[in-house]
Amino acid sequence: MAVKVIIPTPLRVYAGKRDSTEVSAGSVAGALAQLTAEFTELKKHLFTEQGHLRSFVNVYLNDEDIRYLAKEQTVTKDGDTVSIVPSIAGGCSGNSGQASR
Repeated sequence: MAVKVIIPTPLRVYAGKRDSTEVSAGSVAGALAQLTAEFTELKKHLFTEQGHLRSFVNVYLNDEDIRYLAKEQTVTKDGDTVSIVPSIAGGCSGNSGQASR
């Protein structure tokens, strides 16, 4: 089954500067495993040393958050799209980070 995996801009440097790749997988876990086998540098950015998906990495299957499906065991089918979306945190308030007077 051909599944398209979308690689986010911050991680493309670890994926040969590709924005996506196609893998043959029957689950999200299989798709991510093939992705990280092809681009080994991605693995440490997506998974902990224990092999768990990092908490700040969100994964979607056809715009559905896998946390609300079967997580990494979510079944994929031909033509599906898996999107990796790292959480973004930080920034500052409207006062440019200065204390109010």
